[in-house]
Amino acid sequence: MAERVVVVGAGFAGLETVKRLEKVLRPQLEDGSVEVVLVAPNDYMLYLPLLPQVAAGVITAQSVTVPLPRAVKRAHRLPGTVVGVDLEQKCCVVRKISGEEIDLPYDRLVLAPGSVTRQFDIPGLEEHALGMKNLAQAAYLRDHVLAQLELANAATDDAERAARCRFVVVGGGYAGTETAACLQLLCEAALKRFPRIDPGMVRWTLIDIAPRLMPELGKRLGEQALDILRRRGVEIKLETGVSEVTDESVTFSDGEVVPCRTLVWTAGVTSSPLVKNLGVDLVRGRLKVGADLQVEGHPGVFALGDSAAVPDLTQDDPEAICPPTAQHATRMATTAADNVVASLRGDALTQYKHHDLGLVVDLGGSQAVAHPLNLELKGAPAQVVTRGYHLFALPLMRTRARVVANWILHLFGGDDFIRIGFLADRKATVDEFEGTTSYLSRDEIRARAS
Repeated sequence: MAERVVVVGAGFAGLETVKRLEKVLRPQLEDGSVEVVLVAPNDYMLYLPLLPQVAAGVITAQSVTVPLPRAVKRAHRLPGTVVGVDLEQKCCVVRKISGEEIDLPYDRLVLAPGSVTRQFDIPGLEEHALGMKNLAQAAYLRDHVLAQLELANAATDDAERAARCRFVVVGGGYAGTETAACLQLLCEAALKRFPRIDPGMVRWTLIDIAPRLMPELGKRLGEQALDILRRRGVEIKLETGVSEVTDESVTFSDGEVVPCRTLVWTAGVTSSPLVKNLGVDLVRGRLKVGADLQVEGHPGVFALGDSAAVPDLTQDDPEAICPPTAQHATRMATTAADNVVASLRGDALTQYKHHDLGLVVDLGGSQAVAHPLNLELKGAPAQVVTRGYHLFALPLMRTRARVVANWILHLFGGDDFIRIGFLADRKATVDEFEGTTSYLSRDEIRARAS
């Protein structure tokens, strides 16, 4: 009987793991002695770093997807979500996209389910906040922002018009900063279509509880990014949180109440709910693994990416773990795949170690800040490095070509400011879009086993 390797998730970590397994285990996959199964709800890998540009209409949704039928050649693809794992019985519970639930036994398991938007117990947040973690959310957010401008342009009440022109983004990390930057440019360009809106009425506010914007960039580049956004008219409120959200207003922790119909929540991520029901040790909400990416106490089970607390061997601090970035996820995938192969062959496992190559932040247009290889860049040079990095990181040549074509078309042709409208009747909560309540509890997993 074939040895079955199940890979959960087709993000950066999962897809790269499968591609590496296909390469290293090609003879075994062809003769049937090994089977690799990739379980993912979508038939594409989403290139998350470019999602703000999708929301802003700079590039199309298709351009940030990597089709799995093209990227995965020999592994079996199972369209569904792993909603539970019984580590004792070595079996995954898969809910297929048809709704049917099946048991999927495994010999080796690679957990790369990714992350979901982290939420807090803030009144009204669950009901009214918009997320930015997947394609549906990006498409909905774009439609929503353009709809607010249309409604403001048609409004006869000045207070309503002002409220619809006020946008709040919570989270001063990469997702929040890039989302605010890109959508602010979208609104600025769209205003020529809405003559009844005073340009000074459109206001974007970016808030974060931290004392600095994007602290990972370092103090100097973080301040430069802050200065760029402020000069463009984006209001930055640091050391400020949200205390309440309604359908018509947002209340900040400093007591300010802002009439507002749009709150975008990007205040961090947390592990997929899948890992929290495994009954194993967690570190800061992520699966505790060794430097070999193996889950402690469970030989043959590996975890990587956003849901794994992987020791950072490049740091002197023994408690340091790798940040949840695409850069680390793709490189962890090589180690994870090689260790799966080593475990099948009875060889020694290797440890993951990677020195961070730097960070890039696209602020829209020709503006960016970047910190590649300890160099500090801003403006056009940083934008060249930023977009060059994204092109290098995209897995397929056809995907890169689409992104470049979109950039060129947007540069010379601008935006058409069209609302797609296909998600207009859908409940827009983070839980609804990200399916965070669809996973099985530990008791439900045990009940299935019995």
